[in-house]
Amino acid sequence: MTNEERVLVVPSAELDRLGRFQGFTPEADRYLSALLVPELMEYRPRSQVEEDPAFKQIIPYVVFRAGDTVFCYTRGRSQGEARLHRLRSLGVGGHVSEEDAGGGKSWGAYEAAMRRELDEEVVLASPGRIRQVGLINDDATPVGRVHLGVVHLFELEQPAVAPREEGLAEAQFLAMETIANLRAEFETWSQICIDSFLRRR
Repeated sequence: MTNEERVLVVPSAELDRLGRFQGFTPEADRYLSALLVPELMEYRPRSQVEEDPAFKQIIPYVVFRAGDTVFCYTRGRSQGEARLHRLRSLGVGGHVSEEDAGGGKSWGAYEAAMRRELDEEVVLASPGRIRQVGLINDDATPVGRVHLGVVHLFELEQPAVAPREEGLAEAQFLAMETIANLRAEFETWSQICIDSFLRRR
């Protein structure tokens, strides 16, 4: 396949060396300072790594919160991961592609790709502050086994986020209490966010 997207991966064995975990850890800095280094980061064709647990694809996962409300949407068909279609999600983001990152192998390349992904997917109409809150590793699902989520919380002054893509269907801010009650309708990563830090303000 020509012009296939090449995505950022790191060896799963390195996650084992650092201490593989299931679910959420707030120790993102400890893991990422060891994983996002030039000697471990590489870009591989997405089709080769989607079902290869020898590699973890690095995924920025940004959650928008305004007061007691959180942005959520239903994943449509234009969202890349077919295995997650029709599930609710809190996270906006996606693969770090070689093109978006300019081929760089550094934390700066990751951040540049994350910003481009956000610009492609949503329109932000409120000031806010973004911070990294942790990592998600979910080896209990086929999707999770090949991905490692870097979770960022974007605290907004106003609930003003609009989707640019059809894949973010039924987009809205909902009260955290409502989201907790709808937990079963969300993808696993969103459930992990609900349980690990969103419920406990």
